[in-house]
Amino acid sequence: MATILPSIDRILDPVAACLTPEVAQRIVDVRVDDPLMMERLEHLREKANDGTLAEADREEYEDFVEANDVLTLLKDKARSLLVRNG
Repeated sequence: MATILPSIDRILDPVAACLTPEVAQRIVDVRVDDPLMMERLEHLREKANDGTLAEADREEYEDFVEANDVLTLLKDKARSLLVRNG
């Protein structure tokens, strides 16, 4: 994953360049708070920590982690835009 993030970061640059301050603020405010999704993620996290993830569960957990990483990068870009625009 560490080698993928720089590529995703660069891919998101043109997206970030399209952001208005209003849209950037909305991205910064995004919260993943679906109770069922959070419960599932916690279940997978516990299994990962215990070393008991099945292959399908591992793939699902990795998908959650990667999606969170992309959202984090996009939020960082949105925050940078907001700081630049004071």
